[in-house]
Amino acid sequence: MNYHKSVLLEEVLRQLQPRPGGLYVDGTLGGGGHAEAILRATMPDGRVIGLDCDDEAIAASRARLSEFGARAQLVKSNFNALRNVLAELQVADVDGVLFDLGVSSRQLDEPTRGFSFQRDGPLDMRMNQNASLTAREVLATETQEELARVFFEHGEERRSRAIAKRIVEQRDREPLETTAQLVRLIERVLGPKRGPVHPATRVFQALRIHVNRELENVREGLAAAVDALKPGGRIVAISFHSGEDRIVKWFLRETPTLRILTKKPLMAGDEECQANPRARSAKLRAAEKIS
Repeated sequence: MNYHKSVLLEEVLRQLQPRPGGLYVDGTLGGGGHAEAILRATMPDGRVIGLDCDDEAIAASRARLSEFGARAQLVKSNFNALRNVLAELQVADVDGVLFDLGVSSRQLDEPTRGFSFQRDGPLDMRMNQNASLTAREVLATETQEELARVFFEHGEERRSRAIAKRIVEQRDREPLETTAQLVRLIERVLGPKRGPVHPATRVFQALRIHVNRELENVREGLAAAVDALKPGGRIVAISFHSGEDRIVKWFLRETPTLRILTKKPLMAGDEECQANPRARSAKLRAAEKIS
């Protein structure tokens, strides 16, 4: 399976400081790249609890991490349920928590998941395919005002009202069922692609964030992670969207039990960005629990 390369891998290890005997949570397992690096750094007896709400991610990581046996414990769950997961595993506290937020290349590349404006597929966008809400349902049922709010707040789309108005007009004639239909509609409002950024980028991003409650999940996951950390334990978060990064920045700053380790976010260098274009927008922030 083609999961994305692990972003800022060396920086994650430097900030997380995994050590033998430690217990770490990878709250966004994906293809297991970060988890594998943590398990190797904590040999022979460090452990990782890996969470992901995507069945395909769990399957890919289980295959990748099979050599580590019981040292890798994988759970199908969103990281916003971290408290419940640790309680069910009878884990009182952990030495570190990692969040690599956003969508994986594997999800983007699969047309049936509906994340990408570059591939025609159903308007789905669910990271957890057992969830009920899809992008199609959002576009079919939300008011014009709510659609405009979602596009503006989650996608920073300046023409959010015009796009929302066109969607409501369109759905009265014919339901929006596919990503290609939505792309054509956006292009009719904004015009065709002229520069490096496709005109549909912000709307697709906003829908994905809304469907998966990504910003709410970030807040809930960060709070649960801090509760679970031992004194001296570390939290590391990589974000790819300005809204996510703002939440991470202010949460770490305003939590009195945390000491900030990264006064400014760490970002990928030119070499990593050339090898992995996804790394260009990545921002890593880290903190340590002090009491």
